Amino acid sequence: MAVENDIVLIHFEDKPLLFARIERIAPDHKPNWYHVSLLLLQIPPQLVTWILRDVYIDGDEFTMNGQRIRFEKVTSPVEALTHADEEPDGEAKPARPEGKIISFTDLKKDK
Repeated sequence: MAVENDIVLIHFEDKPLLFARIERIAPDHKPNWYHVSLLLLQIPPQLVTWILRDVYIDGDEFTMNGQRIRFEKVTSPVEALTHADEEPDGEAKPARPEGKIISFTDLKKDK
């Protein structure tokens, strides 16, 4: 299940719509239901609270006003690379820099 401080991608009618950070998950008076406070990562950011079942927080589809919605937990590509680069003994290989580093200071000097 997604937990507080996780980033989720909110899908609306099977299309990715926006990212949100889970700010707080508080139990509702009904079993298996929660008040989920989300910081919608848009311009401007907006804080909303939805009352959701635990399975909806975990990625099952639900509807709001007849529209299909679901959460997809976002994982960092850095974490995924770290786990993929683990040695058989469980130790991670040191991360290799990808691409070329460009200095903005050097770019300004050229002009």
